[in-house]
Amino acid sequence: MRHHLLATACAVVAGMAFFVGGQALAAPAESFTPAQRAEIVGIMREALQNDPTILTDAIRSIREKAEEQKQDSTLAAVRAHQSELQSAPAFAIRGNPHGKITVVEFYDPRCSYCRSMMGEVDSFLNRHPDVRLVEKVVPVLGNNSVLDTRAIFAASMQGKYEAMRKALMEDTTKPSMERITELAQANGIDAKKLAADMNSPQTITLINTNLDQGRSVGLDGTPTFIFGTAAVAPGALEPDQMDAFLDRARKA
Repeated sequence: MRHHLLATACAVVAGMAFFVGGQALAAPAESFTPAQRAEIVGIMREALQNDPTILTDAIRSIREKAEEQKQDSTLAAVRAHQSELQSAPAFAIRGNPHGKITVVEFYDPRCSYCRSMMGEVDSFLNRHPDVRLVEKVVPVLGNNSVLDTRAIFAASMQGKYEAMRKALMEDTTKPSMERITELAQANGIDAKKLAADMNSPQTITLINTNLDQGRSVGLDGTPTFIFGTAAVAPGALEPDQMDAFLDRARKA
């Protein structure tokens, strides 16, 4: 009886309600008698005192399962919205525009992790000449992000998207319209036209389109990379991680 209840108790721990990633995982529906519950509690208390890793392992297992479910759900959304996710104006496409594999990057120009990935992304594209990279600028970190994003898209109307993107993402000065004007002039951009285009319907549409696409796949933060329809990888990545995700996309 005790052996049976220990197995049952372990099952109960594995199925306990924990909040993981904002979702509650429900406890199993089995019901026990008061005496069985008391014995299960006693067994688990004794087991946890002797080996606390039981609970740690159970929680890890639940979290891993939740992450798997979340990844599956996200990839389903990626497949459903593949066409729009992999589409962008020509200025936001880097690498090989006719590449066999498309990688999508959501980034915020004020995001420190996005900034740290700039060199890594350049190296990644150099290593893999068959990759088509689609950039999606999304201002998710507040007013300064919105200001910089508007400037980047407005600069694209003068053929200066890349110049303004790099200038702003490498700049450590406090964001302001005055600083944007300085950077525009330093990069051969008409500052007056830039200021007007920052408030244009075209700029607002570009921003809203990217935000809508981010919401469609449950974007959690920046940077987030989507490798084909095979993997969604949030956060700053190491070169070997990027290569591994790309390899997965090639085999999908």
